[in-house]
Amino acid sequence: MPTSVQITDRAGVRTLALHRPEVHNAFDDALIAELTAAIEGAGHDPAVRAIVLTGSGASFSAGADLNWMRGMAKASEQENRDDSLRLARLMRSLQFCPKPTLARVNGAAYGGGVGLVACCDIAIGADGAKFGLTEVKLGLVPAVISPCVIAAIGLRQARKLFLTGEVFDAAEAQRIGLLHQVVAPEALDDAVAFALKLLAKAGPEAQREAKQLAFRMGGLDEHAAERIDHRNAELIARLRVSAEGQEGLTAFLDKRAPAWIAG
Repeated sequence: MPTSVQITDRAGVRTLALHRPEVHNAFDDALIAELTAAIEGAGHDPAVRAIVLTGSGASFSAGADLNWMRGMAKASEQENRDDSLRLARLMRSLQFCPKPTLARVNGAAYGGGVGLVACCDIAIGADGAKFGLTEVKLGLVPAVISPCVIAAIGLRQARKLFLTGEVFDAAEAQRIGLLHQVVAPEALDDAVAFALKLLAKAGPEAQREAKQLAFRMGGLDEHAAERIDHRNAELIARLRVSAEGQEGLTAFLDKRAPAWIAG
């Protein structure tokens, strides 16, 4: 059967590749469900030492799928809330995964794709990759992914990017902390392999404890994160069914400027 996530294992490394290249690995219900299950399964598999997350084709992930967005524009507030909670579980599962996680950012990442990068312990990107938190252009906000993005890049940078919705390059992503390393596309696999080699030298139990230590010292707690996710799901659900959210989504799907842009 066709799958939205390709899973491969090699020498203790489980690679999860978003596999919807025809739509730039955009999120839909199936991808969210499959990726959540894959991350949670890898996190509890004793044979897995590290997880690599990447995209098939030219992009890492373009964020929300157009057809999925079309459906959410017509859905009720409760349906939007439930949908947002499923995405929140995906991000939380990746953020708090007990195994080391590495984002192999092979191309563009927007919206939820940025969230996935921010959730990983290590993020290495190709120098041609582009990034954006463009939700405000639709009359929305990056509510569900906001905790992991702010944890990765800090409040000051997040405020700017949440408000402007601007697109930025890999060098800027590294400067603000979204990426740890930027390399030429042909050097991406070698850079990932080197990072995995470093991870393989550490004790797996020590790595689990080190990850929990970092979360504690950074003030992050999985149970508290789940409570925040519920509040953020309520926020994005409310905005999606609001007049401005409906106008923004409709304008985007109709390929026209929203009403708040003069001229």
